[in-house]
Amino acid sequence: MDPVIVVGAGPTGLWLAAELRLHGIPVTVLETREERDPHSKAVTVHPRTLEVLAMRGVAGRFLAAGMPIPTGHFGGLPQRLDFGVLDTAYPFTLFLPQADTERLLEEHARELGATVLRGHRVTGLEERADAVTVLVEGPGGPYRLRASYVAGCDGTRSTVRQAAGIAFSGTDPTVWGWLGDVVLDEPPAGPLSAAGEHGGVMVVPLPGGVHRFVGATADDLRPGHPGELTMKELRAKVVRVLGTDFGMRDPRWLSRFGNAARQAETYRRGRIVLAGDAAHMHFPAGGVGLNVGVQDAANLGWKLAATVRGTAPACLLDTYHAERHPVGAELLRHTMAQTALMTAISDDGRALRSLLSSLLAEVPELSRTLAERLAALDVRYPPSGPGPAHPLTGTRAPDLPFADGAGTLYELMHAGRHVLLDLTGDAELPELPHADPHRARLAAPEGAWAKVRAALVRPDGHVAWASDQAGAPPAHAWA
Repeated sequence: MDPVIVVGAGPTGLWLAAELRLHGIPVTVLETREERDPHSKAVTVHPRTLEVLAMRGVAGRFLAAGMPIPTGHFGGLPQRLDFGVLDTAYPFTLFLPQADTERLLEEHARELGATVLRGHRVTGLEERADAVTVLVEGPGGPYRLRASYVAGCDGTRSTVRQAAGIAFSGTDPTVWGWLGDVVLDEPPAGPLSAAGEHGGVMVVPLPGGVHRFVGATADDLRPGHPGELTMKELRAKVVRVLGTDFGMRDPRWLSRFGNAARQAETYRRGRIVLAGDAAHMHFPAGGVGLNVGVQDAANLGWKLAATVRGTAPACLLDTYHAERHPVGAELLRHTMAQTALMTAISDDGRALRSLLSSLLAEVPELSRTLAERLAALDVRYPPSGPGPAHPLTGTRAPDLPFADGAGTLYELMHAGRHVLLDLTGDAELPELPHADPHRARLAAPEGAWAKVRAALVRPDGHVAWASDQAGAPPAHAWA
């Protein structure tokens, strides 16, 4: 069996490698950087990502390293979103620098047997009907690797995507945000967010006595790149909006980022697949980018593994694009909307921000809906196969608790296989080669689950099939 080559050792590539190893697929991860990036652009792990981690039994590692935050923001509006009302075992966002997230994900992937090679830069691909040859520049010089499939998880400038000839269309930048990790002599008492006629700034404490400033000011609303951010410029921007620089000094990282929004026209072409930032590029509003990438990998991993092993229907891998491309399109839509709100600094724009912030406070259901979307708890995939589908089909399955202390659904999913549930506790279950059967009643059935008697849950935690009567799923219920 030829291995799968994963290009890119960021969160998406590492989680995909781990998922493939659960199914015994040989995996090599190729990463250009010789060392893990010490800077952490992403610091937020959302509830659905924590659920994905819990399905493999590793959520505890991340919870121990991070800090739960019960609220989030949409477009930097003053009224925060309450994540505590969400129907999940993780009703919060987890503050965890990306460097720590990547370290934990790499440990998990290596424990499962993935090979991670740093300092190995992919320069091209040669695809044939039966395999892909990957051209690599390594520490010892150029070499070639044969792979059954290649997964491009190598960021917005993806070499894999370009080599595969996959278009990456969208919009060019019109706004430039900035980020500065600095030491403060007079730090604020806690996280701080402010917006006004000069722009908006958020300040959050990071580990190691560092504070992060993120924002955009009036002179950042332009298409051309403003050049490298300097400490002098950062200080001036912060003072303009907040009235003080809090005694900032000793910059650890200064960076800019634009609001270009692009998406790959297809997430799969032949033996090439794309995931994470290689498939979608957007302004980092709401801290969702890392999370959507890991969720891409969760959807792709089991499908790619079954395809490589030859145990899946021929069309299964095509459902990766069919299911995740719409999620990526929605990601671009709501991050673009948030960007518009974050940069609405005119009199009219500030009035809009004030109105929407008031509505979030006055209409709890609106706040909950936005929180569910940011958390990715609302993602629903279209049902496969003919005929009407149960209302739960394609939805995410929560961590259902079973009666009599029989554990929870996610505890059954650590091996990354389908789970066939008999919720009557005594029905005859068919033998499915790709599913593990489990008989148990729910401890506290609620909502649509109250009437369910049987269900097939996919390895990524979405419902492939459900029925209000005991029975067996149809043959098409793989996905």
